[in-house]
Amino acid sequence: MKNAFVTTAFGFEGYRVAESLGVVRGITVRSRSIIGNVVAMFEAIIGGRISMYTELCERSRLEAYDLMRTHAMELGANAVIGMRYDANEVAAGITEVLCYGTAVRIEKIGQP
Repeated sequence: MKNAFVTTAFGFEGYRVAESLGVVRGITVRSRSIIGNVVAMFEAIIGGRISMYTELCERSRLEAYDLMRTHAMELGANAVIGMRYDANEVAAGITEVLCYGTAVRIEKIGQP
């Protein structure tokens, strides 16, 4: 699914859903390191963007997104519609990031 379509919408203009393959998800669980917490604390004191946490969140979302795409590919999908993220703290300093959507096969409208 290297060139797969992924959208938060429920379709793609110019395409139709030929087959729905079910819900797909990617999940990752990450923790903040003590060093990261110390650096983030200093960034918070200074004010502004807290880059340590921003980078951790971005890496977590990307990993969950890639896992979701892999799951879709395993089902034979060429697209994912209705993609969403969710995050929950499972313990102090430990966060679960979930990326999910519906795996589908789409085809260009007018294609036989």
